[in-house]
Order: sequence, then structure tokens, then C-alpha cells
Amino acid sequence: MIATAQQVWLELAGVPVTFPAEGAEVAVSERSLLCPPGWCGIVTLGNAAIVTVPADDIAELVRQRLGGQRVAALTDPERLCRALPVAEVLGPATLAYCDKRSFRPTDPGVLDVIPADHADLAALLASVPPDDADECGLAEITSPAYVVRSGSHVVAAAGYRRWPGEAAHMCVLTAPPHRGRGLARIVGGAAVADALANDLLPQWRARPDPSRRVARALGFHELGTQLSIRITEPRAR
Repeated sequence: MIATAQQVWLELAGVPVTFPAEGAEVAVSERSLLCPPGWCGIVTLGNAAIVTVPADDIAELVRQRLGGQRVAALTDPERLCRALPVAEVLGPATLAYCDKRSFRPTDPGVLDVIPADHADLAALLASVPPDDADECGLAEITSPAYVVRSGSHVVAAAGYRRWPGEAAHMCVLTAPPHRGRGLARIVGGAAVADALANDLLPQWRARPDPSRRVARALGFHELGTQLSIRITEPRAR
């Protein structure tokens, strides 16, 4: 499973790069999708990491300052900020994966299935704080949406966006008044089952502990971490 997960991120790197047997490989990539444009993207999986950076001078700085660091330290914001001229940080987020053997299905009896562009899903996204709507990723799913309703209103939904490397990036959201009732696990389980039925690798990227607990309940294993940093130009230091 970890080799398949690594392939997902290698395809997103934008340039030829490999996860070493251990440690980190740094690559210059202006087209990297590991991070926002102009940022540095760091992904660890197992005992290895890849780091994409936007320019040669930043690559040299990263290799000098982070060479020899333990892989776990590469996504520790405090350590990165001590070692590098970091202007902004996004993350870290845990990367978790499951397969047909580890998946723990949920009861789909209370679910409805609607298209990704359904107005009821848009209404759920509009009803939550903007940060929640952006973080969940439901506006970008390519699968159907699996939803739970309260009356006519959708109060929980899940789906996935198909990524390179045959991955299904899971997206889950529950309206704040309905959290703590297990709805994320119900809708998330349905979306994971759909992904596995289509021979995709379900990927669960999460920062908050509640989201990580839902993933673990569904049989996901935390295999790595993702973090993005924006470094000030070395010449400006």
C-alpha cells in the first residue's frame, strides 16, 4: 500500500523524482502540485520523503539546512522554522490510506446518493464556515456525493476526487450542529466503498484529530505527512 501511495505523490511532483530507501530527495519543480505555486512541498511516507522547491537556490539552501535530518523532522513546523527562513506554513496534514483488507464498512441504510453538482450539496457547503468548506474539498469531487439528510436538508456528505496514481482523495463534511453523531463515518464509509469498488486507493488527508479518528475507524492507516512552506528568497536574507 505504501508503494502505491508514494506513486500518487510522485506523479504530483511535476518532475522525475523518487522516494529514496530512507531520507529525503529534493527536486526543483515549478509545476509541483505538492504545494501552492512558488512554495516548497514536503511529503513523507514511511521512512522516506520527497521535497519539491521552486528554484535552484532554494534547493541548495534546503539541502544544506535539512540534510541529515530525520524524516519525521521534515514536517515539524517548529524545526523547519528554526532551520530555514520560513515565511508561511500550511499543515502539517496526516496522510492515511486503506485497502479492501483493512476497510471497515458502515451501514449505508440511511444514505442518499446525489450528483456532485446537486444544489443540496451546494447548500450544505454554503451553510458552514468558509474554512470548513475549503478544507473538506467537497466542491471538487468527481464521484457522486453520499449524503445524510435531516428532513430535506443535507447535513453530512462525502465523496472523492480522483487523483493521479489511481487515488481517490476523500472529502467529508458534517454540518456543525450535527457533529458527534457518527455521520462522517457513515457517509465517509460509503465513499470509500465506492472508491474501492472502482479499484482506486482511498486517501484521507487530515489535520484535525476528529477527522483522523474517523479515518482510523474506517480502517485507514496513517503512513505519512504532508506540509507546505514558503521560503523567503535566500538572497534577501
